[in-house]
Amino acid sequence: MVQTPEQKFELITRNLGEVLGADQLKATLAERDIKLYWGTAPTGRVHIAYFVPMVKLADYLQAGCHVKILLADIHAFLDNMKAPIELVQARTKYYEQVVKSILRSLGVPLEKLEFVVGSSYELSREFSMDNYKLAALVTEHDAKKAGSEVVKQVASPALSGLLYPGMQALDEEYLGVDAQFGGIDQRKIFTFAEKYLPMLGYSKRIHLMNSMVPGLNGSKMSASDPNSKIDLLDTKKEVQNKIKKAYCELGVVEGNGVLAFAKNVLFPTSELRTGHAEFVVLRPEQYGGNTVYTDYASLESDFAEEKVHPGDLKSSVAAAINTLLDPIREHFESAEMQQLLLEAYPPPAAKPKVVKQKKKHNKRPDAVDAEAEAGAEVKAVEEQLANTNLD
Repeated sequence: MVQTPEQKFELITRNLGEVLGADQLKATLAERDIKLYWGTAPTGRVHIAYFVPMVKLADYLQAGCHVKILLADIHAFLDNMKAPIELVQARTKYYEQVVKSILRSLGVPLEKLEFVVGSSYELSREFSMDNYKLAALVTEHDAKKAGSEVVKQVASPALSGLLYPGMQALDEEYLGVDAQFGGIDQRKIFTFAEKYLPMLGYSKRIHLMNSMVPGLNGSKMSASDPNSKIDLLDTKKEVQNKIKKAYCELGVVEGNGVLAFAKNVLFPTSELRTGHAEFVVLRPEQYGGNTVYTDYASLESDFAEEKVHPGDLKSSVAAAINTLLDPIREHFESAEMQQLLLEAYPPPAAKPKVVKQKKKHNKRPDAVDAEAEAGAEVKAVEEQLANTNLD
């Protein structure tokens, strides 16, 4: 189906949290399809919130965009060593496999995507020189501010965290794109890029931002907080247990991580996989039986009016998530994928056991040492006497 520039604009921007450069986007679409990229740094294990940008990538492909996925390996260890340099290569391969697995499960054609590893160009002479030029322009204040929502904040930060925003800005130029897509937590890096790229003679890009997905505890979902997220390779039982423990009070919508899952993950993925949005609240017949929802607003309204019990919502969300994760779990069951997973996330080394020396009770350590020393002296005298000829 041939789409007008207006239809493509609607598809590209629907369900986004914010767009910077909407007029520039309209002007470009009036002439041609746009090129954009989405980047991810291979650090912790991938969690279920990754379905959200994947659904949006499907929109971009449908709108005729040329989409690149950046596996930002250098960024991974620049960010306060979230990924040790010796593990980055394996984690980059793992992330590529996970992203492809998610997209396949959603029916997104992979042949229309281009995967790029950051180190394939970020170590080039040209990129390095531009990085130095940028370092001569950017203030410490601006670099720190730009990365404050993305780079891990510590009391005594490493210099690497200050390089992170500038390199992400340069990625836009070296990937040859019109736009960058990311979460709204990237906004400060995006505005940083809009300010500094023109100073190097490069054009200002369009920035497309998804809203952040709340975690199970109602706050931001984080790879570093296991209680806030569901890993893509969690077992069915682990998914059920995590959802069971999630914050979900009767009638309370605000900060409800379980409802947020339904809104941001389950409804959009259902529409993409089947062509229509659907979520089923599972209930025994004596409590009213199953209820089918075709839009999130109706589910939220019924929950707010206490027509849906938290226990029913939790069990239904857990069942839907497990259905979503089944093909990804299956992909990683092979020996090859299990070995990759082991190389990317090796188990922590066992701590050496400390053997405690037994101490005599009711005696101070110094008294025990003095007693031992006196005993040695007595033994030496006894040996000397035994060897002495008294005749």
